[in-house]
Amino acid sequence: MQIDCMKTSPYLYSLTLFGEIILPALALAGARQIVEIGSEYGGFTRELHAFAIQAAGKLISIDPTPKPDAFKFIAANRDNPHFQFIQDASISALPALAGADAYVIDGDHNYFTVRAELDLIAAARGDKPLLVFEHDVCWPCGRRDMYYNPGAVPLPFRQPYSCETGLTLDNPGMINGGLRGGGISFALREGGPANGVRTAIEDFLAHRPDLRFEVIPVVLGLGIIYSRTAPWVDRLTELLRPFTSSPLLEMLERNRLELYLKIIELQDRLQSRPKPNPVLQRPAIFNQLTIQTRQA
Repeated sequence: MQIDCMKTSPYLYSLTLFGEIILPALALAGARQIVEIGSEYGGFTRELHAFAIQAAGKLISIDPTPKPDAFKFIAANRDNPHFQFIQDASISALPALAGADAYVIDGDHNYFTVRAELDLIAAARGDKPLLVFEHDVCWPCGRRDMYYNPGAVPLPFRQPYSCETGLTLDNPGMINGGLRGGGISFALREGGPANGVRTAIEDFLAHRPDLRFEVIPVVLGLGIIYSRTAPWVDRLTELLRPFTSSPLLEMLERNRLELYLKIIELQDRLQSRPKPNPVLQRPAIFNQLTIQTRQA
């Protein structure tokens, strides 16, 4: 939901906001081949591409439906040796890719897709350490599926969903109002098995004690999955520590979401008000001139 009087939505959902963390993490891990899942407008794609050039590496970006701004970048870099674009669903594209050094995932935020992506990544990595950055591990998608295209998720893994009702904090159900819109569907209930991005990650990690999982609890949550035995593990843990061990960030994110939901509530109230009668809403100066004319 966009606010017309602002240049950007206060929802703040772009991975570019994590650039000062992700890009240094890629550098200390020596990442050269990077796979991006979900380009959308291409903002962070550009930053990852610049990093790949500097590292003498390659960015492979996967997105079935990128926005026009991303397509402009893609068209301009079709012959660039540091860039490859695959217009396909991630689950279809990943099996054909050799194990990359790092993955940046901001695609479909539901259990089935995230779990399948992680399983394919783990199968392809060979002896390489794992490094995955996964967006939307906190509210609203951490424990609740979101579907851009519900039909792409097999029925046994698809939660009952709605694109008409919305979400609010501390309510596992749905409401008339709240966070919604844009043709996006959310599961009717929050929590429970096989529901949400973070649940998918935790199930993936359940039998993989060689992997660590850290969460930066702002801007919908960034999860970092990485190998405990990687040569750069201590440096990465130290880089992430100020962000993953901060109750202050959790409080700020909670406050941000509360304010955003209040903006939606006020907008809904404004839109539900009856339209004013243009005659009754004439400027006072016009009414005064009319009275004076009649008196004359």
